[in-house]
Amino acid sequence: MIRGGQVFDMARVAPTTSALIALDARSGGELMGGIEVLETAHLLSPVDLQCVKACGVTFAVSALERVIEERARGDHTVAAEIRSKIEAVLGGSVRSTVPGSAEADALKQTLIDEGMWSQYLEVAIGPDAEVFTKCPVLASVGHDAPVGVRSDSGWNNPEPEVVLIAGPDGKAAGATLGNDVNLRDFEGRSALLLGKAKDNNASCSLGPFIRLFDDGFSMEDVRTADVAMTIEGEDGYVLEGHSTMREISRDPEDLLRQSMSEHQYPDGFALFCGTLFAPTQDRDEPGRGFTHKVGDTVTITSARLGTLVNPVTTSAEAAPWTFGIGELFSNLARRGLLAA
Repeated sequence: MIRGGQVFDMARVAPTTSALIALDARSGGELMGGIEVLETAHLLSPVDLQCVKACGVTFAVSALERVIEERARGDHTVAAEIRSKIEAVLGGSVRSTVPGSAEADALKQTLIDEGMWSQYLEVAIGPDAEVFTKCPVLASVGHDAPVGVRSDSGWNNPEPEVVLIAGPDGKAAGATLGNDVNLRDFEGRSALLLGKAKDNNASCSLGPFIRLFDDGFSMEDVRTADVAMTIEGEDGYVLEGHSTMREISRDPEDLLRQSMSEHQYPDGFALFCGTLFAPTQDRDEPGRGFTHKVGDTVTITSARLGTLVNPVTTSAEAAPWTFGIGELFSNLARRGLLAA
């Protein structure tokens, strides 16, 4: 834990970050030194036993892009043509509609009558948010660790997001940054491939730290957070994008509430809030849009949450995930950190 520019080892206060958050333990710990002691440290993901959940289609732009993927059936070569048609028909109406409202119900019926309705529009403007599991417990990676895209994906992108960190009571204790690596071709072929599109080896990064809520940082700061992202390729390619929580269609507290609806998370959970970033610029051939190349570097920055940097590789080539829950508890036991 970092307090006042000093770094503290909190392992004997609580052995996991999930326990620290559940206890709201912010004092104590063994002083390790100033912030400079982290310069040579390898930063793990800041969550451990928390479930990692995500809400999708929470911005109008992302909703339209999901509809485009669906209509293109995952084929990026036809996305540009479909995009112009979808934007003309749906763009303004989706952006101005409050999810779950009477206006949303009326728009849904109109779009059904016109043959324009989509399962993605249901979660964009309907009463229920999309909530899915991004990765298993302990499978996320941290700052500077490679993130992976499936080696058989030809249309994919990073998704820079604000991530809420909630305790077992479902209340947000803080926030961090995350990259919800996304395979547009897989999900575009079928929404039933969402798990394969989202959950792969090293496909979720979080960090660099969790910023806990206090008198100087609160949910209001999350609601107004701006997130900038830069993708730099080894070929000299550079793409800059941004997302702002000011344009989210569902309040973060509502996303937390829906995630906890008839569900419990005794070790707490991390919740990706979604992004409006959906790159459409061509990287190579005209009309093919953006997709990652091995060797890309993704930098995600927000003024109150820091900077998360990850190089890009394939999920097949990324270091295999071997440190699971059993190994964590064996490690804690060997270090004498498990009390009866």
